[in-house]
Amino acid sequence: MRYSKRKSLIITGIHGFVGQNLVKSLSDEYDIYGVDIRQHPMDGVLKIFSWEEFDQLPVSETVIHLAGIAHDIKNKISKKRYFDVNTGLTVKIFDWFQSVGASRFIFFSSVKAVADRPGDVVLTEHAIPTPSGFYGESKRAAEEYILDHPMDNELRTAPLSFVYILRPAMIYGPGNKGNLNLLYRFVKSYMPWPLGAFRNKRSFCSIDNIIFIVRKMLNETIPSGIYHIADDDYTSTSDLVSYISEGLGRKSLIVSFPISLIKKAASLGSIFHLPFNKERLKKVTENYMVSNAKIKTALGIHKLPVDSRTGIIQTIKSFRR
Repeated sequence: MRYSKRKSLIITGIHGFVGQNLVKSLSDEYDIYGVDIRQHPMDGVLKIFSWEEFDQLPVSETVIHLAGIAHDIKNKISKKRYFDVNTGLTVKIFDWFQSVGASRFIFFSSVKAVADRPGDVVLTEHAIPTPSGFYGESKRAAEEYILDHPMDNELRTAPLSFVYILRPAMIYGPGNKGNLNLLYRFVKSYMPWPLGAFRNKRSFCSIDNIIFIVRKMLNETIPSGIYHIADDDYTSTSDLVSYISEGLGRKSLIVSFPISLIKKAASLGSIFHLPFNKERLKKVTENYMVSNAKIKTALGIHKLPVDSRTGIIQTIKSFRR
């Protein structure tokens, strides 16, 4: 393995969306190694190891742990699978991190580890976690393992430096349709959005803001701890429709039917088992507000680089390309 004076870091789940973007941003400054179930080469990555090759991992200053199973809205993934991957792999890489005395560990958890549906409550790091569903529960179990082992003297060979648990809101960015895909297809079809009267507030997280925060954590002295990661602004679903339309280069088609009429239609949909029902209405109009005040205070900044409107429009333009 070649010698380098540059700092090195290990990224698990490196082939995922966040991993690929971190590699693009950091490969000019760091020697990057990956851990993934896929080992095919990536530009900017020296080598990608399998999860069975821990004895071959190079000692690195930093571990960024991204690997995990994403939230399955179709509920087809078993509880065991969630905990084997989201919790089990976190335990495995965190134990290795402690054993080699690396200086920084950055774990990407999720706001779902705190609450699945917080309603009108703004989620802060002081909220008592009450996850609902295997995804959130497995992420919270991984957090608890890290929090319960801050200084495992049997494993560590050097004093613990910095450990970060990041809880991002829904991540978006160029090249990643993710949960925006259904709404994107709806708007692209020229169908009018009928729920303009609902002004819910939701938090999203630009990949550019994530990269900005990770860079700060790699290069500055940020206190260890749990940090919620989200854009500065809240966005309604109708706002999203407007931003998607703007990214497509067209006027938004938003209709504001009376809320009472929409709720009656949703009730009928529930009775007759139609696609538009009370549950579907709740999902697209409910609040999910995440505070990013703690991370901005830790970084000594007043705002993050990218607002949701700018970031989402850039993302939609990438879909067109």
